[in-house]
Amino acid sequence: MKEAKSSRLHLHHQQPNGHVLPFKLARLLDPEASWDKDQLGDVLHWIRQVLGLVCGLLWGAIPLVGAIWIVVFLVISSGFIYGYYVHVLKIDEEEFGGHGVLLQEGLFASLTLFLLAWILVYSLVHF
Repeated sequence: MKEAKSSRLHLHHQQPNGHVLPFKLARLLDPEASWDKDQLGDVLHWIRQVLGLVCGLLWGAIPLVGAIWIVVFLVISSGFIYGYYVHVLKIDEEEFGGHGVLLQEGLFASLTLFLLAWILVYSLVHF
């Protein structure tokens, strides 16, 4: 059982002729797909970066001001990540270090990107 599970954990699958099959986007929504810690961490990191950029652009364009909107972003971002790995991927979080490790993946980088996008768009649109 353990051998079969570990053989499914590769992001790229090597063919007998040596060619590597690319990562398929459908895998991101497949609860049957297997993930290793690095792969899942990368996916969660990049999802957070996209959320940070989109929310930062939106917050700046509306314009929203105040620290409460930072908290709202953190809640949205963490809620989305939690929902993604629990309800979409249906993974056992204990195999990956628990909820704390998974929820922290990419958090600080996405917060930085969110703030940068928010401030830049706000200053360009409203000054």
